[in-house]
Amino acid sequence: MQMVVDIGRRTLQATLLLAAPILVITMVVSLVINIVQVLTSVQDSTVSTVPRLAIAAGAAFLLMPWMMRQLAGFTLQMFSDFRPFLH
Repeated sequence: MQMVVDIGRRTLQATLLLAAPILVITMVVSLVINIVQVLTSVQDSTVSTVPRLAIAAGAAFLLMPWMMRQLAGFTLQMFSDFRPFLH
């Protein structure tokens, strides 16, 4: 049971590590867009949605090599030693 909890914990940590940069970048861009919308009184949903999607896609594209290295390292770490799973 402890092994399952440990695998789940490691998986969640890897997921948060991979998602955090994109989420932070998107959150900062959203904050800037919201401030601009408040200052200009432009409340069109397209003005806020399209840049957020574009920034998230651009961040994912630029961070993909780093994300793949992290994911490959996590996968190798998880599958490199099967001895704990054999009990």
